[in-house]
Amino acid sequence: MTEAPRRSDATRAAIRAAARERFAADGYERATIRAIAAHAGIHPSMVMRYFGNKEQLFAAVAEFDLQLPDPQSIAPADAGWVLVRHFLDRWEGDDTLLALLRAAVTHTSAAERMQAAFTNQLTALIERLTPEPAQAATRAGLVATQMLGLALSRHVLQIPSMTELDREAVVAWLGPTVHRYITAST
Repeated sequence: MTEAPRRSDATRAAIRAAARERFAADGYERATIRAIAAHAGIHPSMVMRYFGNKEQLFAAVAEFDLQLPDPQSIAPADAGWVLVRHFLDRWEGDDTLLALLRAAVTHTSAAERMQAAFTNQLTALIERLTPEPAQAATRAGLVATQMLGLALSRHVLQIPSMTELDREAVVAWLGPTVHRYITAST
């Protein structure tokens, strides 16, 4: 017999979902505990009860996995294009990642989380894809410049020429550049 979820679990889940949406829409600085609570349909004191303060709440919802593909599933000749498609999916499908990007611009803790995710997770993938694993951190940093720049231009600043570009055009433009960062000899 499975146990019914506790009400506190449902409340936590509602707070987390509301926080992700508010941080994504408003950024860290403008998102408030009151707005998050209102979005979750609860009293602000409940947010404080479960998460302590805004920074702790942000830390709880900003933990994320880039969900990078298994390097074994990537044909070496397609690596750049596969990663661009992957990041387009992640930016368009995960408000947490977008919230973290917005917050990272002005908040040290968010910047550190973004740095850690891109440094640790992306470097590990690039190590498996590049012919020169000793340069994986540099290569991952270069890939990150493209993917973060794309997200900032397309989803935060909403530069019209970037928002109007369809997915396959983005892949066609950025795929070769990202591929070169991964595979080119130096």
